[in-house]
Amino acid sequence: MGTRKQVAESAGVSEATVSRVFNGVTPMKESTRRRVLEAAEALGYTPSVIAQRFARGVSGTIGVVLPYVPKVHLFSTYYFSEILSGIGEAVRDNGHDLLLLFRSPSEDTDYEPLYKSQKVDGCIMLGASDRPDERKALQALARSGHPFCLVNQHYEGEQWNEVDADHVDGSYRLVKHLLACGHRRIAFLNGQAAYSNSRDRLKGYRLALAEAGVAIDESLLLEGNYSRTSGFAAARSIAGLRGAVDAVFAGNDRMAIGLMQGLRELGVKPGVDIAIAGYDDSDASRLTDPPLTTVHVPFFEMGRIAAERLFACTGRTEEALPPEKLATELIVRQSTALARPREAD
Repeated sequence: MGTRKQVAESAGVSEATVSRVFNGVTPMKESTRRRVLEAAEALGYTPSVIAQRFARGVSGTIGVVLPYVPKVHLFSTYYFSEILSGIGEAVRDNGHDLLLLFRSPSEDTDYEPLYKSQKVDGCIMLGASDRPDERKALQALARSGHPFCLVNQHYEGEQWNEVDADHVDGSYRLVKHLLACGHRRIAFLNGQAAYSNSRDRLKGYRLALAEAGVAIDESLLLEGNYSRTSGFAAARSIAGLRGAVDAVFAGNDRMAIGLMQGLRELGVKPGVDIAIAGYDDSDASRLTDPPLTTVHVPFFEMGRIAAERLFACTGRTEEALPPEKLATELIVRQSTALARPREAD
């Protein structure tokens, strides 16, 4: 394999000219460019990809920012694994590398050093929440023109590159299904309000009940943290409301599965004594007993589209791409079809 110096000598140019030809960073006479390429081919010279990226001021790497939570097996979570798979497919197809960046919620949020050090050309934000420090950090990125894309999170009043799912409609359709099954006292186990998808699901829940003329009982609104453990912990509260609740809508499948486990330990049979519904359509939702009614969210597609949008906006000087929202789908299984739902009051 030839070297850059040998190519320069063969073509009768400087080494700097050889670098400029392969990096394409400055105008070049066609005759000179052709002479350098012919010499490189004859000598079997292949330029360093890393050197080329450095010369162009790019890293060729896309960063994915993930929340770091001790003792939580993040990659076993359906939500993250599906989105990351979609991102990975698009990044591979575009010839880039992927860098996972873990951020602790307790740390100061500052993304700009990642760009200034040329570690990444753009970032995809997973698990972002609407906290003052995070909003401020994203505003700083936007002002500096650093490309980023939010997945499953939006911020009121901001026009940022984002890919989301229609959680208002997904939640609305699920609650309408529960109502159609004869359930009227529907508890809602949601995630934290700092996540826009939690607020969207609550909006859909309220809308469906209001349309049906069912008064919203604030005591039936519970909060978890999207973990199976928080669903398990909520079982005692739900069991304590026995007779006042005939269905529970959990904000994701993990909480729904934990709730089902907790209720069963307390002598309440999910799908028999009380209807349970989840959200996400994870693989585990098909394996519960009974199988879990849920809402399908196209997480893989969201990740793939987020990466493609990031590539599309890298180097753009015009306004940001408009937000993209993907449709959800109600998946009905046996956990909500009780044999004898109680009559409405």
